[in-house]
Amino acid sequence: MKALALAALLAAPLPALAEGFAPVREKAEFVGLINGKALTRFGISLNVSPAGAIKGSAFGTTVTGNWNWKNGLFCRDMAYGSTEIELNCQTVARKGSTLRFTSDAGKGDSADMRIK
Repeated sequence: MKALALAALLAAPLPALAEGFAPVREKAEFVGLINGKALTRFGISLNVSPAGAIKGSAFGTTVTGNWNWKNGLFCRDMAYGSTEIELNCQTVARKGSTLRFTSDAGKGDSADMRIK
């Protein structure tokens, strides 16, 4: 049940490139934004390291994973407790201190995460 809640929050429908969001196309830019910071949203706090690790928690459950940058996309796989969340490559866009991740190479649902 918690895995479904996490998936729903990380994939809440939002316009992919709403007004004011600028695409993040380069790994160096993305790393510069997240290095030493947490990505947060409604009970979720994730640290995405420049080395490719994802660690954090969502609603009190451990989240782990890996990521890489491929063809201008943030590609990640994760585990929420014992539940595996499959590999997905996502576009990233920025507006102020918010990053918008849009699944399925920009064709799927989006989730906004605050940089803190």
